Amino acid sequence: MKETYGFKTVPITLRESYSASKNGWSALLLDDKNCKEPYRSKKYDIEIVDRVGGGDSFASGLIYGLLEKQNTKDVLEFAVAASCLKHSIPGDFNLVSIDEVEKLVKSGGSGRVER
Repeated sequence: MKETYGFKTVPITLRESYSASKNGWSALLLDDKNCKEPYRSKKYDIEIVDRVGGGDSFASGLIYGLLEKQNTKDVLEFAVAASCLKHSIPGDFNLVSIDEVEKLVKSGGSGRVER
């Protein structure tokens, strides 16, 4: 994508399917502005309530992170945590606050979702 289309930032989500309701969830981000090697986020083992909206939550978390965070690590960790939390909510909308996402990021990636 970088070579063919000239993208400067390339995110990729990584889902490991253990079962229909249990997945591993992480992502990679290559961001020329902050690093030359892809950064891989912490991996969360999640119990899925609803996958609908998980990609949108990742994308919106990534956009927020690119606007508000200072480095590639913080950008990606915020996006992955936002998406991880969305998987625990039924329906299409991520109903969590920025503080809830930050709390999960700071938990060290244990994957334990506190709501």
